[in-house]
Amino acid sequence: MFEEEENFDFERYKQLPVFKKAEDILIMAEKLAELINDSIENKLEDAELMMAKSYTQNILENALIIGAKIAGAEAVELYDIKMENAAIIRKAAREIQTFCTGLTMFDLDELEYLELLREEVELFRVEFAEWVKTFDPWNYIIDRWGLFNPPGVNYDDHDPDDDIPFNPEDFLGEG
Repeated sequence: MFEEEENFDFERYKQLPVFKKAEDILIMAEKLAELINDSIENKLEDAELMMAKSYTQNILENALIIGAKIAGAEAVELYDIKMENAAIIRKAAREIQTFCTGLTMFDLDELEYLELLREEVELFRVEFAEWVKTFDPWNYIIDRWGLFNPPGVNYDDHDPDDDIPFNPEDFLGEG
């Protein structure tokens, strides 16, 4: 029953170019947050300080989400689950860019680092798009929510697996 899991390399995602780029984003986000938080303490007033710290915290949180969701997508074979993770990754990457833009409204000395992080996210986007192309759209179960079905498959389509007879007694070895 668990023979497939015994041969599955749970660490293979760490070798993927998309994951390595995600790690680069995380490292850069951590350094940037540290730099910004150190420099804004005495520069900004209370409300602006809270907002700037919130933006850097959101950048960090989104950078953490990206790597975790790549690992999650690589741990499954089903297209709809992979695509769900991919959508969350895209949202997190786009939010990093948005919060970088938001931080530019403050008079920060670290503006060039914000641009470097935005460029890193753009490099990640290319790796991400190539990675998503590797998903097998025909290894799926019907997504009854209708978001992540392969082309030509609708949320209300009949699932051929529903026609397979199932007797719990046969499955459990009873009877």
